[in-house]
Amino acid sequence: MQMDALEKTFDGVKDMVFLSVTGVDAKTDNAVRLGLRKKNIGLAMVKNSLLRRVFQKAGVEPGEAVWAGPTVIAWGGESVKDLSKAVEAALLRDVKFKDKVKVKTAVAEGQPVPFETALTMPTRKEAIGEIIGMILGPAASIAGCLTGPAAQVASQIQTIAEKKPEGEAAPAA
Repeated sequence: MQMDALEKTFDGVKDMVFLSVTGVDAKTDNAVRLGLRKKNIGLAMVKNSLLRRVFQKAGVEPGEAVWAGPTVIAWGGESVKDLSKAVEAALLRDVKFKDKVKVKTAVAEGQPVPFETALTMPTRKEAIGEIIGMILGPAASIAGCLTGPAAQVASQIQTIAEKKPEGEAAPAA
C-alpha cells in the first residue's frame, strides 16, 4: 500500500531536490513544511529503499550518493529553479538549519544536476522567451535589410513627384 501511495504521489514528478536533514525539532519542521506548502512544494522523508523502487519504475535515477543516510525529498513548484530557490530560502539561508540541512542533489526532468546549477537553470517560460528572442533577432534584421532600400527608393520617388516643373511660375501672393 505504501508503494502504491508513493507511486501516486510522485507520478509525473520530474523536478526534485534531495536533502539530508538531521536534528530538526518537530515544531520547526512543521513550520517549514507549512511555509513550503503555501508555495505548492511538498517535503517528505521516505524510506530510501521504497523511494528507490518507485523512481526505478518511473525512470528517474538521481544517483547513488542520494541513497546514503536519511533522505528528505522536496518536489513541486513550476520548475526546478523555483523549487531550488524555495528550498534555499526556507532551509539553507536560515540560521536554525545551518549545520542540520545539507543538499544531496537536484533532479531536473528526471536527470541529476548539481544544486548550484539548478538554482540558475532557466524556467520553462524563460527558456521559451530566449528561444523566441533568438528566432526573432535574425528575422528582424532580414526585414530591415529588405525594407530599408525600398523605403529609400519610395522617398526619392515622392520627392521627384512633389517637385514643381521648371517652366511654371510661382503662384501670386
